[in-house]
Amino acid sequence: MATCPECDAEIEVDEFDVDKGDQLSCPECGSNLEVVGMAPLELDVAPDDDDEDDDEDDLEDDEDLEDDEEDEDADKEDEPWDE
Repeated sequence: MATCPECDAEIEVDEFDVDKGDQLSCPECGSNLEVVGMAPLELDVAPDDDDEDDDEDDLEDDEDLEDDEEDEDADKEDEPWDE
């Protein structure tokens, strides 16, 4: 049994089914929680992953720009030269 750090609700968690770092949701308040201790089982509010999602989006945007530049370079090679 563990306690939600947000609403102090008792959360029934089987200690054999979770590992340190696992995330779960409080059934009472809906907070995202992370297992931070195993003996005794301890939960803390999970860090927001929004920053990581933004970083992944930035990487995808950079890759798209590189692809566009490669396409433009390929188009230039196909153009006949006016001399």
